[in-house]
Amino acid sequence: MLKYNIRGENIEVTEPIRDYVEKKIDKLERYFTETPDANVHVNLKVYSDKNAKVEVTIPLPNLVLRAEETSGDLYASIDLIVDKLERQIRKHKTKVNRKFRDKGAERDYFAYSDVNGSTPPEENEGDLEIVRTKQFSLKPMDSEEAVLQMNLLGHSFYVYTDAETNGTNIVYSRKDGKYGLIETN
Repeated sequence: MLKYNIRGENIEVTEPIRDYVEKKIDKLERYFTETPDANVHVNLKVYSDKNAKVEVTIPLPNLVLRAEETSGDLYASIDLIVDKLERQIRKHKTKVNRKFRDKGAERDYFAYSDVNGSTPPEENEGDLEIVRTKQFSLKPMDSEEAVLQMNLLGHSFYVYTDAETNGTNIVYSRKDGKYGLIETN
């Protein structure tokens, strides 16, 4: 059963908005063999330029579905995000089911038939093909130096060893032009 945690930033989450979000996201249940027991996290944001951003995260066992969408209309953003999540599920369900079978799961995670009851053709196996492998030594540095190295190389992320903790960390460029840091344990 899907449980909803809907938060609004610069917008009051009214009952009609809540109902619309739940009704739309509940449509995703048809893609599962069993309705997952999951908390759906929905963030609704309205900016000063009147654009509405919707972020949906659905943490499932061994899998996280996540999408975000921005448009001039909150309801259109909700529609677009559900379409995006459906595309993610349809694109990856064969691979996910195969991975769970390989791990000894008794049943498939996603249902195979689509809305019309027909079974889609097998997905292209090459979608996850690794075409290049690189090896390199991780140099100890701080996050600021790692961002500088990333920018010098023109990459969108950079892996390095943190000089203080000796842990492997990753810095990355965000869509908003800022930087993110992933720290490992």
